[in-house]
Amino acid sequence: MNRPNLWSERKEILFEDNHLLVINKPAGLLVQGDATGDEPLSAKAEEYLRFKYKKPGAAFIGVAHRIDRPVSGIVILAKTSKALSRLNEMFRDNKIHKTYWALTGKCPEPTNGHLTHWLVKDPIRNTTKAYTERHGQGQKSDLDYTVLGQAGTRYLVQVNPITGRPHQIRVQLATGLGTPIVGDVKYGFLAPLPDVSIALHARRLELQHPVTKEEMTFVAPLPDMPHWEAATAYY
Repeated sequence: MNRPNLWSERKEILFEDNHLLVINKPAGLLVQGDATGDEPLSAKAEEYLRFKYKKPGAAFIGVAHRIDRPVSGIVILAKTSKALSRLNEMFRDNKIHKTYWALTGKCPEPTNGHLTHWLVKDPIRNTTKAYTERHGQGQKSDLDYTVLGQAGTRYLVQVNPITGRPHQIRVQLATGLGTPIVGDVKYGFLAPLPDVSIALHARRLELQHPVTKEEMTFVAPLPDMPHWEAATAYY
């Protein structure tokens, strides 16, 4: 039986035990299936587990959180229902510390700070609008950011979202700082990247293991793409 062409060993798979499968998701891949019908990360993970453990039927894969399709980086999948229910609770209660890296075309001013907006999702256009004051059914959204430095002709910004809203980092950087993420034409960047990704990467996750209670930290290497090359100096 040929091994399915899913991921390079130890490159995309950051960690695996009986309860968790931690993946460094490539940009362009859905986390969970949608109306496009494209194969998502969750299906690829199930195929990987069925092959690795020679399971005759479907393998359990639970999705506790998502990152946008054009975004790369860490996604934690659950291999057991116990892990899934506890991860869901941890994400809901903001008990998982998330760090993202983003490239912007100009330097945010000020170079570090806190952003608060009320975000309203437009499901028809699949966009989110940010308001600086309470707005209708808008969800309060908070993040901290700091500029790590210049990366080639771009600026590397570290973002720690406190809440987890759809398109939160993308719209808050664009609206709150006037610095849309490189390649993110949906939120105001002038041109797409050649691979149609955006320069946003889920770099680090810190959490307590949902079952063993061990403190864990996962760090995802940047994609091997020209627009990220200068940012590797900040490893």
